[in-house]
Amino acid sequence: MWPLSQQLCVGSPPGVWVCSTDMLLTVPSAPGIDWDGFQGVRVIAVPGSQAYARNHGVYLTNEQVSRSSSSKGTGVLTPPVPWVLRSQPCCGCLTCGSLKSSLWWSHSQGLVHNIIYKGTEAQIQQCAGPDGTVPLVCGVVFFSSDAAEQLLATHVIPPLDACTYMGLDSGAPPIQLSLFFDIVLCMAGGVTEQDFVKGGGDTSVRNARSVLWAALHAFPLSMACIPNASYDYMTTSASDHIRSLTLLPSSASHLCFCKTAHSHVDVCPSTPTLAHTHVPGLLWTGTCPTCLCALGSSPVSWRMALRSPTACWKEPCGWQPAASSSTVTSRYVTAMGVTPSCQWMGSRVRWPWLGYGIHGYEIWSALPPWGCLSGGAGDPGGCCPPQAQGPDHHWPVRHWEPGQTLCHGCKPWPEILQFMSLQPHDKAKCVRLAPGSCWPQLVSQGVFPFMRLGSGSGLGTQGPAASSQGPLEIGPGCLLSGLTVGSSSALQGFPLRDVVLQGHHVRLRDLPCRVFTLTGRLDDWQSPAERATYLNMPWAEFFHRTGIREGDVWDAETPQGSRCLLSARLFPVLHAQEALGLEDVLWLLAPVASERLARWRAAWRMSWQELLPCLDKAAELGARQALFFLQGQHKVRRVLLGRQDSSLLPLARSAVHEGYHEAVLGTLDEVASTAGDAGIAARALACIAEVLGCMARGEGGLRSGPAANREWASAFGRLESGDIAGGVRELAAERQKWMSRPALLVRAARHYEGAEQILVRQAVMSSCQFVAVGQADLPPLGHWVQVACPARLDFSGGWSDTPPITYEHGGAVVDVAVLVDGCWPIGARVRRISEPELRLISLGGTPQSEVVAELVCRELEHLQDYCQPHAPGALLKAAFICTQVVQFPSQKPLQAQLMESFRGGFEVHTWSKLPHGSGLGTSSILAGAVMASLYRAAGKAASTESLIHAVLHLEQRLTTGCGEELVCQAALRRAKC
Repeated sequence: MWPLSQQLCVGSPPGVWVCSTDMLLTVPSAPGIDWDGFQGVRVIAVPGSQAYARNHGVYLTNEQVSRSSSSKGTGVLTPPVPWVLRSQPCCGCLTCGSLKSSLWWSHSQGLVHNIIYKGTEAQIQQCAGPDGTVPLVCGVVFFSSDAAEQLLATHVIPPLDACTYMGLDSGAPPIQLSLFFDIVLCMAGGVTEQDFVKGGGDTSVRNARSVLWAALHAFPLSMACIPNASYDYMTTSASDHIRSLTLLPSSASHLCFCKTAHSHVDVCPSTPTLAHTHVPGLLWTGTCPTCLCALGSSPVSWRMALRSPTACWKEPCGWQPAASSSTVTSRYVTAMGVTPSCQWMGSRVRWPWLGYGIHGYEIWSALPPWGCLSGGAGDPGGCCPPQAQGPDHHWPVRHWEPGQTLCHGCKPWPEILQFMSLQPHDKAKCVRLAPGSCWPQLVSQGVFPFMRLGSGSGLGTQGPAASSQGPLEIGPGCLLSGLTVGSSSALQGFPLRDVVLQGHHVRLRDLPCRVFTLTGRLDDWQSPAERATYLNMPWAEFFHRTGIREGDVWDAETPQGSRCLLSARLFPVLHAQEALGLEDVLWLLAPVASERLARWRAAWRMSWQELLPCLDKAAELGARQALFFLQGQHKVRRVLLGRQDSSLLPLARSAVHEGYHEAVLGTLDEVASTAGDAGIAARALACIAEVLGCMARGEGGLRSGPAANREWASAFGRLESGDIAGGVRELAAERQKWMSRPALLVRAARHYEGAEQILVRQAVMSSCQFVAVGQADLPPLGHWVQVACPARLDFSGGWSDTPPITYEHGGAVVDVAVLVDGCWPIGARVRRISEPELRLISLGGTPQSEVVAELVCRELEHLQDYCQPHAPGALLKAAFICTQVVQFPSQKPLQAQLMESFRGGFEVHTWSKLPHGSGLGTSSILAGAVMASLYRAAGKAASTESLIHAVLHLEQRLTTGCGEELVCQAALRRAKC
């Protein structure tokens, strides 16, 4: 309904929209349909491939008929008015800047000549445009108000009255009409009345068509084909469903977009090389591994692209998928794919990243001890010439290039296994995943299930309980969904091939239970048993293999014509003595097993037709919702621990709205207490503040405000002392007392922001470890060391370089250094003096200006207010402490320190022509100037990088904070001493 109501309907005149619901429709956010001069009825079409059109309907316009006629004599295809040249992104996404020109349908009012359903190749070719696509019938029609009124007026005319309850209640026999081939078709310009009426089935339909022709034929039928749109008709075919989950819609094979599956790909944490990749990443299907043109998001690490039968859509990239490639949409999958030539596995998985870089390579398994089975350059995935193969040809693990494909012969088999945390020849503990299989929507009770390759691993939760003692073989053409963690052991030993295995939430009156169904990918649900299959084999063969009798699945009174898969009682629901599980349907794949057969016969079984009304939709949606937020919790960990520039605010809002805020808060507490990094913990606390703010729902007052309530003092004290884990625990315990109403939530959010600032300060304070100071010649007494700096103007990104913003989102500032009245407006100078004291003097706007303020410090007590920004000379006092010219606190008096190290004191002059609060970076730039001159005057040498970190440290000691951009500008623009 969203594409119809929010996209297609925008700007349409008064009328009636009719839309079918048995399709997947994707349209651009701004279709741009031209409604000027519109009359009659308009059908909406989407461009699709000619192959897809062979089993669907397409529109033939008057212009196409004219074009075909005019081109017969010349042999030249001349695009008429309805075709325009459009320049568009290569993959219809926002991340790829590459453009290519394509011929797309314009939104002109081309009149429909005919509607062709399952036409011949010649008929479909006649409907094709210059780019080879055809306008597909997609189930959307708009009737103007006049046309809608005329159509509704026919409901009282026999035999059309049989389409209403009034006619049925009057005894009229019901008739079934098609929207497109009975109602819309009568308005097509190329259809005659005689052909239209005779095309009906029985007499009643022909009479109905005659009435419709008389009422509607006068209305013009126009077509609007939406570029960059796609359409996929939903059938009962399992093959079509698997294709829609894993690949592009067939109608959109000419398009270049990809779908995102809420899935995870995991790598074994025990692998030394890939230990840091034990972080789930979204799995993107239909994505070029090299270009990573993923819809709506920029290319980043941790994104896994699996091959699908579509080529790369960037012009320079020639990536083509292998014919045997498969797409995996599994919740937690660690799988190494293999070529079909290998003896016990058959799929390929292409990984676009290794570590934190974006790379493209393939990992195949099931290899012999030595040698290359890929066939070298002749194989679709081969990467090395035959002469380069063999035991001496090593895999360049750390030198792969983007898009490079490496064959399994490029490194000895034992080393590959070691690289992927797998023991040599340990086939019994692997997941065997073949082409064309899909494993979506695996649901776990609190944990994502996953398949793991490696010693003692399988499908299940992390830990010893999840270990697999045998292989999990998932052959080609499989769909597995709705399975829990406990499915791991049940799946062992059952080779799955072309089967659909699903778990369902069912409610039998007040009894909730789980039911599993097993069918074949090629089965037809409604065909009679004598012509149909079950588990892809004839029913007679199935009965012979399993020992099941026909009377076990259908009642004796069921007519032969009604005996079909839909009505077969195959699926156990309840057992009188034992709990049922996945094994109670999986045994149907095996030969006769008397024990299982007896158990199956003793169970209460239902057909799919009987199960449908009992499906617990609320439980199913709840499970999917829980799965969504479980993935959200993994995203929280991934973003925070990976220091990714990704906002978590949308997830926080969603969690609060759906009632999952406690789970998200618990995850944030866990990250903050276990990260071991003040910066990560600070961001986690900031996210907690955001969640609490969302829970207040705009009430409770301003987020900004004091954060010094005594109830939080103990937790703050732990954070100040460096006990982050203990501080986070106390914060969480105190938080529970402040959750009852919006005002308390906002106050709690303020205190979490206060706690965040403590950790931010500690994180930035750690910058002092990057300050490297060397020794230099000590200038003579009275020698001035002067530093002058320009001001700066921000063009873009101001404050994005300032903690905590830079921690949460990254930062990039564009600025320019400027002079004021042709002079360097900010500066400082320092000299040594014979008296053991610190003279701090503030001048006017220039070095020659009069003294504005003077302060003399002779005792350490005079420096103790250095951390109060508004105290006299606070910045200069903090500079002496941060440069370690003065040790504070210390048992040694100030005068003794100065005489012992420098044989006297210091005099500092500072000046600025800029007014206070001008926003031109005065304080931070002045801090850089003071520290640079003070280092030099004290006989010390500091690099630019050390000076940057020193100023960051100073600002935190001063408790003002600053951005790295200001520090860098001050350091890099300063005058030479």
